[in-house]
Amino acid sequence: MGSGQMVTVFGAYGHTGRFVVAELAARGFIPVPSGRNAQALEELADEHGLDARVASVEDPASLDRALAGTAAVINCAGPFASTAGPVIEAALRAGIPYLDVAAELEANLDTFAHYSERARHAGAVIIPAMAFFGGLGDLLATAAMGDWTEADEAHIAYALSSWHPTAGTRLSGAVSRERRGASRLRYRGGQWEHRTDAPPTLEWNFPDPMGPRPVIGEFTMADVVTVPQHLSISNVTSYMTTEAVRDIADPHTPAPTAADESGRSDQTFLVDVVVRSGGSERRATASGQDIYAVTAPLITEALERVLTGRIKTPGLACAGEIFDASDFLHALAPHITLDLHPQKRTA
Repeated sequence: MGSGQMVTVFGAYGHTGRFVVAELAARGFIPVPSGRNAQALEELADEHGLDARVASVEDPASLDRALAGTAAVINCAGPFASTAGPVIEAALRAGIPYLDVAAELEANLDTFAHYSERARHAGAVIIPAMAFFGGLGDLLATAAMGDWTEADEAHIAYALSSWHPTAGTRLSGAVSRERRGASRLRYRGGQWEHRTDAPPTLEWNFPDPMGPRPVIGEFTMADVVTVPQHLSISNVTSYMTTEAVRDIADPHTPAPTAADESGRSDQTFLVDVVVRSGGSERRATASGQDIYAVTAPLITEALERVLTGRIKTPGLACAGEIFDASDFLHALAPHITLDLHPQKRTA
């Protein structure tokens, strides 16, 4: 457990940040809430009996003060196109690990492009996208691969009962769309492609009892960035159920509301990952409640493993690369229900 170690949570008063603060405290860490909104920080700090530190990405000295004396920093503040770089720089100056919950494709691609070599030379630990989008799919794909050293395809299909986006999700999505313009991204043949056509509507056969559901194909999420960073798979595709896509596309869809005392919404999810090599197929699935809430145990478990040395190698790494994927996934019970399927033949 955390043994009283202090951990800065940048963007602590956001929807996901609040779940992370609560999870850190439950595991024995001392969260240090940080961010630019002094009033929101004060209210959160008073609620949990914590000491807050006001900081902004425009003021490096304030970030240094926010990270001083802490064991690590978790960045929950989107849009990550604006926050990831400055907070990573502050973590490197402080000599502490950095983890974030970024789902933005461009921000994650930027992190890998700009910090891989620096992290390796510094022996630093930087883990981007350690969240529902990114971390969970990456762990499932890695676990499904098992002893395979390469595969032809990886498919990551999301079934969400609904998707009530947070303000942060909407803002990050707007920033991504602005950066991409009229194009969308997909990963084929080991390369990123910019496409201007509409993504296809397909049918995905989810495990029972869910069964076949219509999905938007090539609905590219953070896993499509993380998986090929460390797994030799030339085609990586993610999918989203059409109902969830309609929810997030509708500007009138409200933000998530609490359905229990922990603050979780009543949203449920199923993540179904299939990897294929030649005529063989392997599958791994995870299900649970509330994509924002489940990010907290994901990133806190990662933090605990980093701070206790249960990592494969330092540097800038994805979840499945730096951790034992199967062991990590099993450690997430009861937050997720896991099913690692045996090998199947497709041909």
